[in-house]
Amino acid sequence: MNYTLHQLKVFVTIVDCQSVTRAAELLHMTQPAVSIQLKNLQDQFDIPLTEVIGRRIHITDFGHELASLATAILSGTAEIEERMLARKGLIAGKVRFSVVSTGKYILPYYLSTFNKKYPHVELAIDVTNRSRVIESLQENGTDFALVSIAPEQLDLEEEKLMPNALWLVVGRDWAPEPSQSPYDISILKEIPIIYREKGSGTRMLLEEHTRRVAIQPRVKLELTSSEAIKQAVIAGLGASILSVHSLRAELQSGTVRMLPVKGFPLYSHWRLIWLKGKRHSPASEAFLALIRKNKEAIFQQHFAWTTPYIEA
Repeated sequence: MNYTLHQLKVFVTIVDCQSVTRAAELLHMTQPAVSIQLKNLQDQFDIPLTEVIGRRIHITDFGHELASLATAILSGTAEIEERMLARKGLIAGKVRFSVVSTGKYILPYYLSTFNKKYPHVELAIDVTNRSRVIESLQENGTDFALVSIAPEQLDLEEEKLMPNALWLVVGRDWAPEPSQSPYDISILKEIPIIYREKGSGTRMLLEEHTRRVAIQPRVKLELTSSEAIKQAVIAGLGASILSVHSLRAELQSGTVRMLPVKGFPLYSHWRLIWLKGKRHSPASEAFLALIRKNKEAIFQQHFAWTTPYIEA
């Protein structure tokens, strides 16, 4: 066997993309050069790594096994380089984040502080739904996840960042301003409620609360992102439960307003989570150390405006 790390990297990229053309684009190589590297790697094995069916490349079972092993090898070599640089006082490498959709209003402010101190570290952020975040954790496909409710089925460690308040929100023209007294929780049976998708932390909190008070909300619509829900609320389609952190612009412009209801807001915590026992890279260790040291200052600088809504 005489394959190279470069050949393994090319092959792993092909497997990830399921395309030689796309792999060439990502690797900044020509398609013939990628094909040559694939052929040179294949020549060292008696078992096929790929097969072409209908002009599409397909990875064989052995190819997937090799790609999995190659990924571990490449990760190990990257860690060697990162730790060597760390010994020289230079933090480099890559930190991967998987973030629930509302977390996009939170994480950039923590990353900004980190990026200024460690400009050589590459940051990869996947903003997705909670189910995919949990899947990334299970597959060890991310270094950190940002969620408001930690999944109970995984053995995790966490760092709490700040409290999260979820309010019942309506559009500006939904109804006249209420009196000083809050609405009774039974209003959830009367007004149309816009839900997040199943598995969403926001939806889980609302369902847990309504079960506890024995109320069956009048569900009007189900949407998969806070942005879509905000637009539906603004358009007057109904009310929804939204994190205050996603509402700064809308509250300032007056396009939405908090509906005072007994039992609201609901509370959770924004938290970074990762698999218990995970071996962090020097870059990940540096990120965690910086967050622990600076999270209070970051909150005061960027999120102090939420305090009246959290302490309501």
